[in-house]
Amino acid sequence: MNVVVLGSANLDLVYEVERIPAPGETVLSRGFASFPGGKGLNQAIAAARAGAEVRFIVALGRDDAGARLAEDARDAGIALLDRSVDAPTGTAVIYVDPRGENSIVVNSGANGELTDLTATEREAITTADLLVLQMETPTATVEAAVAAAAKGGATVVLNAAPSTGVTTDLLTEIDILIVNEHEAAEIAGEPAGTGERSLLSELTGHGCTVIITLGEQGALIGVPGEEPVKVPAHKVDAQDTTGAGDAFVGAFAAALDGLTKDALVRATEFATSAAAIAVQRKGAVPSIPTLEEVRQFREQRSRETPSR
Repeated sequence: MNVVVLGSANLDLVYEVERIPAPGETVLSRGFASFPGGKGLNQAIAAARAGAEVRFIVALGRDDAGARLAEDARDAGIALLDRSVDAPTGTAVIYVDPRGENSIVVNSGANGELTDLTATEREAITTADLLVLQMETPTATVEAAVAAAAKGGATVVLNAAPSTGVTTDLLTEIDILIVNEHEAAEIAGEPAGTGERSLLSELTGHGCTVIITLGEQGALIGVPGEEPVKVPAHKVDAQDTTGAGDAFVGAFAAALDGLTKDALVRATEFATSAAAIAVQRKGAVPSIPTLEEVRQFREQRSRETPSR
C-alpha cells in the first residue's frame, strides 16, 4: 500500500499527574518525558510500522525539535516531503492520569504554515493509493489535497480531529471518515450523547463511509445504505491512551485493501488490535506497534478465544 499522509508533527511534552488539573488548579507531576507526536506524524509512523510505504507531507521549524522529528520519521522508514519554515515546530502539552486518560493542549506552530501544495506534493498525492488527512493543518490545504487525490484516484481517509473546519462539501469528497463519538456529534451538529447509530445514519448520508471509534467498546462501521457493523475492542490494561486513535488510523490505512464492507471490517479489526497494543504503553510514537507485533497479538488473542 502506497500511503501519503499530510498533517501535523509536534514535540509532545508529557506530564504524569495524579489527576487532570481542573480550572485554576495546580497539580504536581509524578513524571515527565518528551516524545515525537502530532496526529500526522503519529499516523504516518503507524502506517509505516504496519507495513505501508509512506510519504509524509509536513512543515517543521528550523529548530532542534524539527530536526528531532524529521530524524524520528526517517528512522521509521518514512519518505519525508518536509518544509522548513520560519515558525517554531509544533508542540503539545499532555497530562496523563493513572487510568491512562489524558488532556492535551496543542500549539500548532509550523503546522499552521503548511499552506497550499507544491508541485512535488501534488504529484505525491496523485500517485498514491491512499491519502490520510487530519484537521491539525489549515483547512484549505486539506481541501486542496482532497482535490489532488480525486485527480489521481487515491482513496481518501479523513480523521476529523479536531472536528472544526469539516464542511458538508468536504464530507462529500472523501471516501472514509474516522471520528470518535464527540467528533461525530460535532460534525453532525447533534448534542453530546446522541446515539452512534443515529450519527452514522446522518454522516453516511453525505456519501462517505464512517467509522466511529468507541474506545474500549471498539468501533462502529457505517457504509451508506447498509446496516452498521460493530467491531469489538480487545480487553487490555490501558496505561496511556495518548496516540491510540492515531495508531488505529495508521494501522487501518496500511491494512485497507478495498472499500467493500468485508475489506473495511478486516482493516478495522487490524486497527483495533494495533490500538489495543498502543494503550498498554506510554507515549504516542513509542506506543505504536509494528506489523509483527500486531500479528502476534492477533494470533495470541485468537488462541485465547474459545471456538464456538
